[in-house]
Amino acid sequence: MSLRLWRLAREATHDPAFGLKVASHLKPTSFHALSYGISASSSLKEAFERAQRYCHVGSDAVDYEFSRCGSEYHFIIEPTADLGDEPIDALVGSYLRMCRSLIGRDYSPLRIEFRRSAPSRLDDFLSLLRAPMFFDMPRTRLVFDRESIERPLDSGNPELARHNDVIALQYLTQLERDNIELRVREVLTQRLAYGEPSQEDVAEILNMSARTLQRKLGDGGTTYKEILDDTRHALALQYLSAGMHSVSDVTYLLGFSAGSCFTRAFRRWTGQSPSDWRAGLGLRPTAGTPA
Repeated sequence: MSLRLWRLAREATHDPAFGLKVASHLKPTSFHALSYGISASSSLKEAFERAQRYCHVGSDAVDYEFSRCGSEYHFIIEPTADLGDEPIDALVGSYLRMCRSLIGRDYSPLRIEFRRSAPSRLDDFLSLLRAPMFFDMPRTRLVFDRESIERPLDSGNPELARHNDVIALQYLTQLERDNIELRVREVLTQRLAYGEPSQEDVAEILNMSARTLQRKLGDGGTTYKEILDDTRHALALQYLSAGMHSVSDVTYLLGFSAGSCFTRAFRRWTGQSPSDWRAGLGLRPTAGTPA
């Protein structure tokens, strides 16, 4: 919806909660692969991480920050342009609806902080959000308790989420062809199962020299090694959560030369071995698949 249409809708309805009510009209398929990936997430934590990672699939007018702060998790909605109040209200409402669809309709965050001023009427805000609200704050922020955010979801389907991640990443890469980091991640996601590709290999696939790739990544504040490590980390958690692959299989799928290399990397990421981490989720490999 364009900013002009938002303004006209506000003027026509005279409803200060118009933005919040728009959220009720967003469907699970509104953002295609991203929506399916979020719905298949294994926890609200994973859902918000996925929303942050692929947020520009929906719009590049907003960025998200999701992080743990002690016993809380904070989800910050940060517009990159002056959008007005209603579009941000709609995002607050849509992400709260996402939480309730995954964890239960009675769920509410610890508090919601709005950058906007308080609306002229609060009744709809109170009935729709059902959470403590604060206005005229520095940023728009949803604050959640750690237990709810980290709780495993019965609806989680890591394999389905991973497949939709690939589609979302491909789509996002098309939208942001100049975002070299996303393009490198896409190549790595597709190629790691065939062995660890070198920076030269990836540069060739992207039709540029290794030196040009290194320079472009440096301009973006990252390196090939950092992207490789982060991509492996994300894929490792997805593969192990799915329970369909042995640790040996995951070692192969991530392009590690030996199981000891994978275990060492996984300990650096999580402080645990792959088997211990998966056991902590209460998961077991699919019958017939060794741990």
